[in-house]
Amino acid sequence: MAKKSKKQQQSGGTPATVALTAAGVDHTIHAYDHDPGHPSYGEEAAEAMGVSPERVFKTLVADVDGRLTVAVVPVAGSLDLKALAAAVGGKRATMADPSLAERTTGYVRGGISPLGQRKKLPTVLDASAAAHSTICVSAGRRGLEVELSPHDLAELTGAALAPIGRA
Repeated sequence: MAKKSKKQQQSGGTPATVALTAAGVDHTIHAYDHDPGHPSYGEEAAEAMGVSPERVFKTLVADVDGRLTVAVVPVAGSLDLKALAAAVGGKRATMADPSLAERTTGYVRGGISPLGQRKKLPTVLDASAAAHSTICVSAGRRGLEVELSPHDLAELTGAALAPIGRA
């Protein structure tokens, strides 16, 4: 199995796409030219793919009572830290240190995927995802998105669905 993953990664795959392929989940990969000067990774992805920002979700890593937690919310809004803490039974949430988020997930900021992370973290997917047949999330690097059903995303990541996003 490690041999297959290594080969897929050499051919342009990421841990996220390898995980999707291994799970046999229907998905579509969208690649685009990333502009390092763009002010928002998520909005750039939505524009490049011609997809509504309500269907493109960003992956954020927060610290909830000393435990790293993944939040997946639409790029059109922001994360409600109080709602995230409540969703995982915590009291207080703050954004995680970016370098800690990168080390823990194995991805770089702007390319953190909720899939195929180095360490499995508790994950919460904003409830608005359920309104869409498919959503897009980072496929593990800047300029690469994966489109899949929110149900499949929740199942693969063990995510809870909760209203954690703000418009």
